[in-house]
Amino acid sequence: MNVLRAATITVAATATVLALTAAPAVAGGHGAVGSAGLGDPYFPLAGNGGYDVRHYSLDLNYVRATNHLDATTTITAKATTELRRFNLDLRGFTVTGITVNRLRAEFRRDGQELIITPKVTLKRHKPFVVTVRYNGQPTEVIDPDGSSEGWVTTADGAFVVNEPQGSPGWYPANDNPRDKATYDFAITVPKGITAIGNGRLVGKRNHGDKTTWRWREDSPMAPYLATATNGVFELRVSKAGKIPLYHAVDPVEVPNGAFDRLAAEAEVIAFFSDLFGRYPFSSGGGIVDHAPEVGYALESQTKSQYDRTPDPSTVVHEISHQWFGNSVSLTVWPDIWLNEGFATYAEWIYSERHGGQTAQQSFDEVYATPADDPTWTRPPGNVGGPQFLFSGTVYARGGATLQALRVKIGDKAFFRLLRDWYAKNRDGNVTTADFVALAEKRGGQQLDAFFDTWLYQPTKPTTW
Repeated sequence: MNVLRAATITVAATATVLALTAAPAVAGGHGAVGSAGLGDPYFPLAGNGGYDVRHYSLDLNYVRATNHLDATTTITAKATTELRRFNLDLRGFTVTGITVNRLRAEFRRDGQELIITPKVTLKRHKPFVVTVRYNGQPTEVIDPDGSSEGWVTTADGAFVVNEPQGSPGWYPANDNPRDKATYDFAITVPKGITAIGNGRLVGKRNHGDKTTWRWREDSPMAPYLATATNGVFELRVSKAGKIPLYHAVDPVEVPNGAFDRLAAEAEVIAFFSDLFGRYPFSSGGGIVDHAPEVGYALESQTKSQYDRTPDPSTVVHEISHQWFGNSVSLTVWPDIWLNEGFATYAEWIYSERHGGQTAQQSFDEVYATPADDPTWTRPPGNVGGPQFLFSGTVYARGGATLQALRVKIGDKAFFRLLRDWYAKNRDGNVTTADFVALAEKRGGQQLDAFFDTWLYQPTKPTTW
């Protein structure tokens, strides 16, 4: 994410935090009850226990004139325990019916929890299919920092962005980055409107006064990275090698050079593929909407989204997230620096390798900020709560941490570390403790004190 919005923990404590987030299903009776949350320190009710989603099929019929969504979500999952009841996350809507393995299921609502009781207890390690039919006005989610996400309406459609908790505002999900799945989208909109999902465009069909757009994301994706952005767009398709790139631009933003900015994607992908490792996905692209009320860009998987024509560094930032954030994803939200610090550093190294400011010069600019600046008093590994999740320190001090590490262990070890971090964790989830362990292995030295100083201490580092 590139943002326009504005209890000390140690590295060793990360393992304790993760142990608390396991949130197993609650046993008892004939089968277990899936937990209502996965215990994330910032969003404890996000996600659900007792099953693992493998695939989402989203069938969405949207009319902006009435802001009405008529939808069916089909989820293919595997029970991780014998399961007599389980939850999904869904905000708002009227749920008109649910089936589990084609049998009608009972359900009730409790806040964002959609609590489902199948007719037949689900067997451990066995796949099951749940279908949810629902309709109504999508819910715009207001984050703890006051920003909007989820299904954010625009003049001609919706800018659909979900980090960190917006997905249940438009589809039922196991809304936790730890449960990645593949996706199919069938998005029906009035004729003349373009609807954009993640992955490759696999079909487009006009019927009457409507058009159905079909997209498929064939790589595992965290729920918050899904999109169904729609509106009046000019859509252009090109390639980066064999990878199709889909660039959609609001006509209002075309005169501002939006297509020219998105055209840089092929070169940026080639650069980061050489630096970090092969591009993670089978497609790429970008969406430039005219949605200044949103106030930020987001790295939706394979389709980076911009609320206005971005500057070049923002494009670099969002594309780098396809490696760090999307393919290699955090496990708990307090580790957001693993997304944003890495993307900030990617901006720095891209500039350095393209004749611009060096990463060290960018570091020096950050380090020149006064000691009482929030960059130093609010450390990126412990920002203090979800309202500070996207505060500047996560970006600037997160990036500075990586440059300081580069100086400490040397270029050869550092860039090998970045490649190994991606190769080892592609399509998976990670923690800060995981990164520290690999950095120590590649750097050949003990680094707990270094990372504690840079990530967790509420003071400006003086030695490291």
